[in-house]
Amino acid sequence: MESVGLILYFSGFGNYAFLFFFLEFNEICNFRTAQSLLLLKRNCIAMNKFVINLCFILVLVNLSTEAQKISYVLSFPEPQTHYVEVEMVIEGVKSKSVNMAMPVWAPGSYMVRDFPRNVESIFAFSKSGSPLVITKTKKNSWNIQCNEAVLKVKYKVYAYELTVRTSFIDDEHAFLNGSSIFMFIEGLETVPHQVKIVPFASWKVCSVALPKIHNSDWEYSSENYDLLIDSPFEIGNHQVFNFDANGVKHEVAFFGSSNANLDQLRNDMIKICNESTTVFGNLPCKYYLFIIHNVSSGGGGLEHLNSCTVQANRFSYNIEKSYLGTLSTIAHEYFHLWNVKRMRPIALGPFNYNEENYTNMLYVSEGFTAYYDDLITRRAGLCTPAKYLETIAGNISYLANTPGNSIQSVADASFDAWIKYYKTNENSTNTTVSYYTKGSLIALILDLKIREVTGNRKSLDSLMKAVYTKYYLKLNRGFTDDEFKKEANLIAGKDLNYIFDRYVYGTDSIPFNDFLSTVGLKIEQTNLNEMSPSIGATFTAVKNTVAIVTRNSPAWFAGLNVNDEVIAIDNYRVTDDIAKMIQGKPLNKTIKLLINRAGVLKEMDVMVMNLAKATFAISKIENSTPLQTQTYNSWIID
Repeated sequence: MESVGLILYFSGFGNYAFLFFFLEFNEICNFRTAQSLLLLKRNCIAMNKFVINLCFILVLVNLSTEAQKISYVLSFPEPQTHYVEVEMVIEGVKSKSVNMAMPVWAPGSYMVRDFPRNVESIFAFSKSGSPLVITKTKKNSWNIQCNEAVLKVKYKVYAYELTVRTSFIDDEHAFLNGSSIFMFIEGLETVPHQVKIVPFASWKVCSVALPKIHNSDWEYSSENYDLLIDSPFEIGNHQVFNFDANGVKHEVAFFGSSNANLDQLRNDMIKICNESTTVFGNLPCKYYLFIIHNVSSGGGGLEHLNSCTVQANRFSYNIEKSYLGTLSTIAHEYFHLWNVKRMRPIALGPFNYNEENYTNMLYVSEGFTAYYDDLITRRAGLCTPAKYLETIAGNISYLANTPGNSIQSVADASFDAWIKYYKTNENSTNTTVSYYTKGSLIALILDLKIREVTGNRKSLDSLMKAVYTKYYLKLNRGFTDDEFKKEANLIAGKDLNYIFDRYVYGTDSIPFNDFLSTVGLKIEQTNLNEMSPSIGATFTAVKNTVAIVTRNSPAWFAGLNVNDEVIAIDNYRVTDDIAKMIQGKPLNKTIKLLINRAGVLKEMDVMVMNLAKATFAISKIENSTPLQTQTYNSWIID
């Protein structure tokens, strides 16, 4: 581009020369589209025609020689060894060295997993095949010395962890999460990326939510790196079935044997997709892919921009409770199509793949989605109102029996997800709270309060749609904590800051009956008379070793420690289930424990108390008003 500027300058067009130099300096003069070229030509019509044409020729030459693109070829010559071989070609290199990196985490799963630990045999070459100097500079990045516009990189990745957030390869299939497979070149994340799959000989099917190249089943394009790693691949011989929802094709890649009735599953998924879209009034994709893994154990899901992955127990489709759980997981991940993948806290995109990305608002991104996954299955007619209310009561019971609820706010739980939620230990229940479960209950009380103060004219649906419309569709950016609270107040027409101050950023107990009464419901503890003699500790099955000590329990105050082995109670050797022995002791009496702590025998006195975990049930109040009945029906019936 410097040559264009020089011709303009020496031809008497100094201002235009400055424009070209400025654009080149800022590395934005790629002029990838004809529209950009025509606009420039239109603005320069006073130039000498010969000079203009010469400039355009030079610009086009620049385009052909400096076009930037990154391509990957993935091959699986020996899938039984759990490796994928990656060849990466970087075109349009403009510097004498580049920095290459691999993400350390997977967006949607907030823990540093250090994916580079599975990378090996990294080599770099020039276009002609000459080896290049490659130096590891950090745990997840490498520097490559180069002197050509094109360079190649080859490496292998070991993949043998079948979860929704990692990659897995064996002789049956390959499931690839992009952040654990694809390296990126720093500074080139926004250039086009392409992927070619060289499948194992017996593999015939590839499913991914990326556009095909030349209608090939094995070649795909991505407009940038973010989209590439947000599009997982399922490669092998899985079943594929399709359905239409709201005018959009949905594909299901169904891996593994199961007892699923696919016709029923398809119909239920259509209902979930339709009900989810109703909340926002807009389906923001032209194609959507579900990857469902049928496994013997495990579960969960992970959202992506135009797809998701779900794990389900292969033999649980004909068990009502388990099947409903699978449908709720599908609803959860599909609802993320809006909430978090587009309507998002400002910290969650564009992503920094090298380190943690902190936000206080996972209680909205995950917790509100957890609220809607159950509500949508109810609205879709996939569970009864009684089952739905039972789920809410179960969540409230969880909160009542989690000591950490009075220690950690749900906003702090969001911020600390990186070091606490995915890294639990024996003390976690005493110090933390789930931003999924408590977040869903924050969504519940906001929904009911908005309905109450607006006479049921508005709801949480109204808030979600308003935030989605304003911050994604109009402003195309994330929202801050204060902006979300502001939108809630605008929808309600009332000041709802106290809900956020007390129950989101604070640890006050939520008075659920104050909110449930809006829809003519009440919640009551159902086991007030239940007796459960305990000292407030749980034990492993091996050697009756202490596994957890509950905060503020007799064991907590007596000084019983995790890993203590209880040898005797009141001078009797422990030979049976220790919990049963304790349950046989009288309440409010002290017992004497003989313990082994790291090889040293100790005695301690511990009080036995009634520590039955609270359980709750939701029921209708008598003499509900017409407004309460109407609000109830519009909440979970309509």
